[in-house]
Amino acid sequence: MTVEDGRAVKLAGDAVHPFTHGGLCAKVNHYLDRVYGEERLLYPMRRTGPKGEGRFERVSWEEALGEIAGRLRQIVAEDGGQAVLPYSYMGTQGLVQGQSIDRRFFARLGATRLERAICASTGSSGAAVTMGTNQGILPEDIAHARFIVLWGTNTVVTNLHLWRFVRQAKEAGATVVVIDPVKTRTAEAADWHVRPLPGTDAALALGMMHVIVAEGLHDADYVERYTTGFDRLCERLRDYPPERAAELTGLAAEEIVRLARAYAAGSPSLIRTLVGMEHRAHGGMAFRTISCLPALTGAWRQRGGGLLFLTAGLHFEALNAEALGMPELEDESIRTVNMVQVGRALTDRTLKPPIRALLVHSSNPAAIAPNQNLVLEGLRREDLFTVVHEQVLTDTARHADYVLPATTQVEHLDLVFSWGHEYLTLNLPAIEPVGEAIPNTELFRRLARATGFTEAYFEDTDLDLVQLALASGHPHLEGITFESLLRDGWARLKVPEGWTPYAEGGFPTPSGRAEFYSERVARSGEDPLPGFEPSPESSAGNPALAARYPLALVTGKSALHFLNSSYSGLERHRKAEVEPKLDLSEVDAAARGVADGEMVRVHNDRGSVSVRARVGDRVRPGVCAMPSGWWASLSPGGSSANALTRDGLADLGGGGDFHDTLVEVSPAGS
Repeated sequence: MTVEDGRAVKLAGDAVHPFTHGGLCAKVNHYLDRVYGEERLLYPMRRTGPKGEGRFERVSWEEALGEIAGRLRQIVAEDGGQAVLPYSYMGTQGLVQGQSIDRRFFARLGATRLERAICASTGSSGAAVTMGTNQGILPEDIAHARFIVLWGTNTVVTNLHLWRFVRQAKEAGATVVVIDPVKTRTAEAADWHVRPLPGTDAALALGMMHVIVAEGLHDADYVERYTTGFDRLCERLRDYPPERAAELTGLAAEEIVRLARAYAAGSPSLIRTLVGMEHRAHGGMAFRTISCLPALTGAWRQRGGGLLFLTAGLHFEALNAEALGMPELEDESIRTVNMVQVGRALTDRTLKPPIRALLVHSSNPAAIAPNQNLVLEGLRREDLFTVVHEQVLTDTARHADYVLPATTQVEHLDLVFSWGHEYLTLNLPAIEPVGEAIPNTELFRRLARATGFTEAYFEDTDLDLVQLALASGHPHLEGITFESLLRDGWARLKVPEGWTPYAEGGFPTPSGRAEFYSERVARSGEDPLPGFEPSPESSAGNPALAARYPLALVTGKSALHFLNSSYSGLERHRKAEVEPKLDLSEVDAAARGVADGEMVRVHNDRGSVSVRARVGDRVRPGVCAMPSGWWASLSPGGSSANALTRDGLADLGGGGDFHDTLVEVSPAGS
């Protein structure tokens, strides 16, 4: 950050960082527009008009905190702490500001507990059934792979820095395969694009494993030494010959056979997954099943082989995160609300006690939560006391009774872990907070004092919290101190170079092996083997519903404009050229009388969205796609993709099933 006279004037990546090499994605390139934009919230504000209109008046911090604390005390006195619901996630991308003093405050208050499992939890839980963990190889080692499967991830758009290492592998002769129902930018850059029907990834993996075992392409030595349940897996695979897998996935049987053979022969072979395909009713099983492939072929033996998912586990294993959030303060008898189902919680008339107060920070549930219309119904309750700590006036903040100004990344101290690499970063404030903005930590310190809480743990400073997190004694943090981070800015966790974690087994499962058959899952009464179940909203899972709504909706990450809901709400996002579009195949467009560029209505029983159609070959017939994360207030017609999505839960990990969504598309006005 270049700062002149106290003002940030330039943002650039660190050119010597080994992973990013100075590159910034298009979302972050414009971050200073958010810091200094006219949309930035500068002062505490109190609502003066109906909820949703966004009419507020400026008040002092003292006045705002006094009334908020007073309302909370009244609600707790009348209905107990469970009448208060916190709502937060990853809008502030750091450990200190994301999950520290706020957790202590709500535990002390006795508030309803929030299950923050909307992203990565389901996939991680599924992978852990097979591997005991979600931790695979290090991201840089993808450069050593010679057959790379990017399964359900649009790497060029959502993981730009990893693409550099994919290119290195390609230059060394690697084949890159993308498995994705949508022709993304990554698929266009790959050597081979495999396009299964949405939600059929487990069926594809089972079909591949059938071929690998039937043709003797598995690593029998690795299987015998380092896995368990192979014989039972073989029994299951008899049900998934290529012909049946083809019927389930919509692929040709010949393509499944070709993919299986190429994967088994492509030593070292690597599967790269991310969170896209986990957001389904059977998303955990999909990850559980795919995670069997590298153990079956012995891909773990070589550098660059195996599975690459998330690296956050390395960080949380090393850092003393519990010292920040102090989970020991929580009363586990208090009810839990899953953040996926916040709409249900806010509108459930049978809930005892009802949710009477909602405190939101680092998230925008009006945009990111599924079943959007139900969420908005809850937010519009006049008897719901809502406080939102934000940087700009989001769709959620427009419904608040009080909106409080929050700092951005360049204005506060934080310790930043990573989902995608093994480098720990110290986030130093480059400028003083703009206006009267304060960090999340300071908000909850002040709110604790205003509420009358006197516990010493509310006095920890941000520096105290950073040092607490680093004081774990874990070998991954050897030599990494606050002083070294202050000097260098970042540090690589002490993980061995060229780490091949499961080359000789050592999986952190109950058996110490990769588990094709899980005794633990069997004891729970669930399917102990990898398997496939059709999506509950699909022609196979619900034929009657599919007859009414025949198109499977894919809601992927917004290409270049913002990360989920974050970094949005700026002037450039209101320009027509960056409006969301619905991808529709030529076959489906013709059947509905829809022309390219025409406004259409996408609808189901949950809601309706107006959007401009983009007709072409980006999706196969029977599938349509539009970006997630757009605010309804910035979208044509005032609704965005989550007006259509389901708000059920996945099979594992507590994530949501919002990608299991069927819709119909009609010309606008029909």
